[in-house]
Amino acid sequence: MTETAAIRAEAARLLALFEGQGAQVAETSVLQPAETLLDLYGEDIRARAYVTTDPHMGEAMLRPDFTVPVVQMHMADGAEPARYTYAGEVFRKQEDDARRAPEYMQVGYEVFDRSDPAASDAEVFAVFSDILGGAGLRAATGDLGILLAAVRGLTTTERRKAALLRHLWRPRRFRALLDRFSGRAPQPEGRAALATGDPLADLDAPIIGLRGRAEIEERIEALREDMAAPPIPEPEVALLNDLMSLRETVSNVCEHLRDLAVDLPAIGDAVDRFCARASALAAHGVDIDALDFEGSFGRTTLEYYDGFVFGFYAAARPDLPPVATGGRYDALTRVLGRGSEIPAVGGVIRPELLLAAGGKA
Repeated sequence: MTETAAIRAEAARLLALFEGQGAQVAETSVLQPAETLLDLYGEDIRARAYVTTDPHMGEAMLRPDFTVPVVQMHMADGAEPARYTYAGEVFRKQEDDARRAPEYMQVGYEVFDRSDPAASDAEVFAVFSDILGGAGLRAATGDLGILLAAVRGLTTTERRKAALLRHLWRPRRFRALLDRFSGRAPQPEGRAALATGDPLADLDAPIIGLRGRAEIEERIEALREDMAAPPIPEPEVALLNDLMSLRETVSNVCEHLRDLAVDLPAIGDAVDRFCARASALAAHGVDIDALDFEGSFGRTTLEYYDGFVFGFYAAARPDLPPVATGGRYDALTRVLGRGSEIPAVGGVIRPELLLAAGGKA
């Protein structure tokens, strides 16, 4: 059997296992309208996706993942509750790592159910854990909902919170902004000149570029507002850093998170959801005494995750990307639902990585 045939056979095996969980097979087009993805991620998505032009569709992208089209399909006419599975190729540019293929298979499982989100999180993780249980993989979990709530609760301007939330999935940029907003790092060179005078007052030449005078003036005013804002209080920065650096087992971390919530009340509801999920995981037979929790886990994945996140890794093959990843993406259903929403959680397995990690589970 060729390598490609073996990967497709493994994908078919995984698809059948997800079907056995009651999931309906979903089919999505390889060519997706670019507009939706650009609205979700902005122009940054162009650096990760293959963009082309179709005479009827207009600007389009080769499918970078399945979740967005599956959510669109469900929000258009899906029943509730619903479970879907799918298998097929996705396409992502790998400019930072030539060893990784730009085209690879994904097999996924998605649950849309508003009755008990904690139970749905536990169900999806338990299904993946059972399917992958014989492959010798290490599981890790996180909770982006807690981080998002912590940032929203910071004592600072709404503009600064929006900037931090926008870059939460870009750890280096997030750190640079947090250091600047907290006064740990200086303002970028040249901004002090904007605090006085009118940079456009003596401008005789016409303004050349995509931005007009009104937009430039609005941007200058935003920069001045930022420079005048007081720094984020140091205790809040310390608590956020503590949260992002947290590494514990799921069974032990709930008490620690509740302690943090005393000084950072904004995360209280998210911590309650975490603790409910921990109980649901245990009820599904997951050994939470051995399940890792990492405070920053999931911060380099696609930006639609907004709650529970998980991954499975080949401990003996640190050179491999995650064999499986997943998480909760309630906000995505809100964006694509055009007025409706439903709690949703799911994940994907890469069959070629599962085989590379030591064969099928």
